[in-house]
Amino acid sequence: MEQKQEKNRLFGLIGKNIGYSFSRNYFTEKFKTESLNDCGYVNFDLKSIDQFPDILKENPNLYGINVTIPYKEKITPFLDKLSRKAQEIGAVNCIKILPNGKLKGYNTDCYGFKKSIQKLLKPHHQKALILGTGGASKAVAYALEELGILYTFVSRNSGENTLLYKYINATTFDNYQIIINCTPLGTFPNVEDCPAIPYSFFTKDHIAFDLIYNPSETEFLKRAKAQQAVTQNGYDMLVYQAEKGWKIWNK
Repeated sequence: MEQKQEKNRLFGLIGKNIGYSFSRNYFTEKFKTESLNDCGYVNFDLKSIDQFPDILKENPNLYGINVTIPYKEKITPFLDKLSRKAQEIGAVNCIKILPNGKLKGYNTDCYGFKKSIQKLLKPHHQKALILGTGGASKAVAYALEELGILYTFVSRNSGENTLLYKYINATTFDNYQIIINCTPLGTFPNVEDCPAIPYSFFTKDHIAFDLIYNPSETEFLKRAKAQQAVTQNGYDMLVYQAEKGWKIWNK
């Protein structure tokens, strides 16, 4: 009976290799704390995004879905509608299943990041380097635009408004006061990994922001902190975007 109740309103996460999932633990605890006994949350670990339609067929009681790496951009062709922000960003991390069965995609990553970094900003924080060019980095770029902060992407490959890792030097750090890791480098269990940047150029005037939350202090953050930079992991961002998603699913 209890299991049946839990499945009355089902929510879930699609991604690849997502056993570490923040979302499942967060929402399971939320449902328990708030006595939402008719709600359940599960992980859908997909080898390919082409499996997504099968998830919908097999779970007709799905009300909402979170999306994580590597499907935030690949999911869009499967959706019927996109919110304005999701369309402009080009990535989706939250899907609402409408009463008519249609799927609408949203991006709450930009909201979560903006809320999380705002409290750290000071007048001299004018420009940011975004490490990585995936779906999460696009959401971060959108939030920075809303905050009036100029940004440049950093990648191993050339591209528009993109700096190659090998060209980052002391002058780069003088010009960019915020460094944001949007890559998966350093995520558990590969905790010794970190982006290939010259950490010795961090100072107390820099912010090092890592979207990773597990571990709570990545190698990227440790090295920046050793140079007295202000550091922030991705936990608060995930909480903000999760609660935003919950409001979307229930409005």
